[in-house]
Amino acid sequence: MADILETLQTHLDGTYRVERELGRGGMATVYLARDLREDREVAIKVLNPDLSATIGADRFEREIKIASRLQHPHILGCYESGSANGLLYYVMPFVKGESVRDRLNREGQLPVAEAVRIIREVADALGYAHAQEVVHRDVKPENILLLESGHALVADFGIARAATEGDAQKLTQTGMAVGTPVYMSPEQSTGEKVGPAADIYSLGCVLYEMLSGDPPFTGRNAMAIMARHAMDTVPSIRIVRQAVPDEVEEAIYAAMEKSPADRPRTATEFAAILGTPLGETAMRRVDRFTTMRRIPTPPPEPPKTPWFKQPAVLGGLLLAVLAGGGAFWKFGGGGSVALKKDGLAADRIAVLYFDDVSSQHELGYLADGLTESLIASLTGVTGVNVVSRGGVETFRGSTSPNDSIAKVLDVATLVRGDVSKDGDKLLVNIRLVDGAGDFVRKSAKITGSASNALALRDSLASRVTILIREELGRQVKVREQRDATSNADAWELVQRAEVERRAGEAALKGGDAAGLARAFGAADSLLLVAEGMDAKWGEPSVLRANLAYRRSRILQGDPPAARAWIDSGLVFAERALQRTPSNPDALEVRGNLRYFTVLVGLEPDQKKALEMVDSAQADLETATQANPLQAGAFATLSHLYYRTKTNVDVNMAAKRALEADAFLSNADVVLSRLFASSYDLNNIDPDAIAWCEQTKRRFPTSANAARCQLQLLTTRSRPADAAAAVKAWALADSVVLRSPKPQQTVQRLASDLFVAAVLARAGMADSARKVVQRSQGDAEVDSKRDLMLRAAFVHTILADTAAAVSALNVYFSRNDERRAAYANDPGWWFKPIAQSPAFQKLVGVVP
Repeated sequence: MADILETLQTHLDGTYRVERELGRGGMATVYLARDLREDREVAIKVLNPDLSATIGADRFEREIKIASRLQHPHILGCYESGSANGLLYYVMPFVKGESVRDRLNREGQLPVAEAVRIIREVADALGYAHAQEVVHRDVKPENILLLESGHALVADFGIARAATEGDAQKLTQTGMAVGTPVYMSPEQSTGEKVGPAADIYSLGCVLYEMLSGDPPFTGRNAMAIMARHAMDTVPSIRIVRQAVPDEVEEAIYAAMEKSPADRPRTATEFAAILGTPLGETAMRRVDRFTTMRRIPTPPPEPPKTPWFKQPAVLGGLLLAVLAGGGAFWKFGGGGSVALKKDGLAADRIAVLYFDDVSSQHELGYLADGLTESLIASLTGVTGVNVVSRGGVETFRGSTSPNDSIAKVLDVATLVRGDVSKDGDKLLVNIRLVDGAGDFVRKSAKITGSASNALALRDSLASRVTILIREELGRQVKVREQRDATSNADAWELVQRAEVERRAGEAALKGGDAAGLARAFGAADSLLLVAEGMDAKWGEPSVLRANLAYRRSRILQGDPPAARAWIDSGLVFAERALQRTPSNPDALEVRGNLRYFTVLVGLEPDQKKALEMVDSAQADLETATQANPLQAGAFATLSHLYYRTKTNVDVNMAAKRALEADAFLSNADVVLSRLFASSYDLNNIDPDAIAWCEQTKRRFPTSANAARCQLQLLTTRSRPADAAAAVKAWALADSVVLRSPKPQQTVQRLASDLFVAAVLARAGMADSARKVVQRSQGDAEVDSKRDLMLRAAFVHTILADTAAAVSALNVYFSRNDERRAAYANDPGWWFKPIAQSPAFQKLVGVVP
């Protein structure tokens, strides 16, 4: 570099005085210099010698001259360019400030409003350049400069174009790549002709990183990253940062569509999708209850069962009994939809959470309670298909347009409302909104006494029913409140308890243990008082049981503390059942508590553990008999049946759960069970393919979505070739990255073993064996040696019976009770070796 500086100083002597190096990258070095003619500071960027030789002076000067004609307030201009003994350089204004990369290195994430404003300024600059037929080709945080005023400047127009217009093969030989893989569009990474859409894709990647702190896709090398850009779904940014509005996330998704034709047509259009510049407060235009959404918790270990009776074929996949933080009310809205109106289900309705528009915003608990009670009243009635509470929870506080919400939920009618107060009167405005046309079809106003919210609840249900009946042209009868109370104060306390519960969930997500304990304690205290107000009402006791269950799940790493909460929850569930013996919600939570006790190993006595599983199954099945729409109970049964019944029963229970409530809080887990039970049954099962497609569509950023695609590559439903192997590696990386950090080590090994199976199918035997050798783990990382089962599967594909039996022998050394299951049914994994004497001897088959 000293030679470069000396060459540059000699060439520029008398024109510029080079003072010091400012920075260095893969393609160039930047120096601070003084323009002696204009007496100003400038920055001089000098391309590396190899790149300079590849591009050539004529081409470089031509492209820089084109870029220098760009005159825009958010584009860093160019004064001149030249060549110093073969070294290409250009001179640009020196900007006092920093790059977005510098800012990210220092702060990790940028405020939402500021990030959106910066990206809109960059999009405006790119839109202008594109109109002049100039594509940047290397949009990244390093090339976005921030002035001291905070405004953005886009740098380095022309360099990437000059490079790509040169000899691509020579450029590759220099070890450099045009564009940065972390921000590169799929078409650019494959060498296709790029246009403005490539810059829009890169800009979406940059915005993602500015908001989340990490780029959307990473990998072990450039090829792995580019493969993920081409195949993986963009991870949801709201998983790591809920403050990001839905509209901003949707804009990122739009910019990062795989096909250029599916992205915004212009950078200006992308800026418009992001919206006008907003302050942080306006950007987060949500009420104080928006952040109190249910937060998923780490799920428990699955039961250790034979591979063909386990979800997603083995140990690495951890399954929740009820992921989502213990939803308190679980009313379904199942049934098929036949009639369509403007492409939406005509008899399907969504009651969105009512807004609190009171002057002091003190009625949030009432707005939520009225919403949930209305959903419960309308659920299961003849002639109406109502989206469950879990389905509309996603849109609490959302500013998304009504027609967008209706499309997502597939409803022709939305019920919206708001609650306010006028003296001692409560006012509720309700509107029936057309899902396709986004206009109000019916509206009504209800007034009630502030001292009797219960009467207002009943009046609301009656009035909305009338509106729906008038709209649908058919009789709609409100379902009677199950386990209802006539005590208005008790009902109001339950609503306030729900507000506290959500506050506790928000505290948990923020790592505030004291806040969690305070909020959950307050919720339990409110429910305790409500219990005493109506001796016949079981719901407060059910909710106390659910709170205790939630606490036991949070504390499962501390067995004595978890056991204490389980015991408390069982007491509350029993109390609810004493008041209402057939209460399905009480039966469900008691079944969950009993099953969870066994799942996390809190019952050391094997006989008692088996009895507890039987009792849990009886509770859950009785709950589904009392209420055929008890989706949560069906969901738990779909896991429990792996221990006690067959794959067919698992599959049926999971289907019933989704039929009862397609928006069940752990629907992604239920879908994974449907996939796993179908995959286990057949080497080319169409149902497995269908369930995986649904998982990808509904939960595109989940580990399960990537895992099911990886598993399908091991079946005859997918080609066995080199392309499948490349895809398998990318999917395995996705499974690991999307998994919780504590699970990533075992997920790396488990996923790589599936890759080994794909390699074996593709005829890459040596590679498959090497992957198995390094991925089968040991007793320290895999105490039950489940990974050896996958290793045996790979050896079976390779027709190496001795190695397969050896691996199975290690597995059975820790799972001796499984031998009989494999003797009865080896499944399609081990069918090719099932008749071999070694296998039959291993599983105990008597000749």
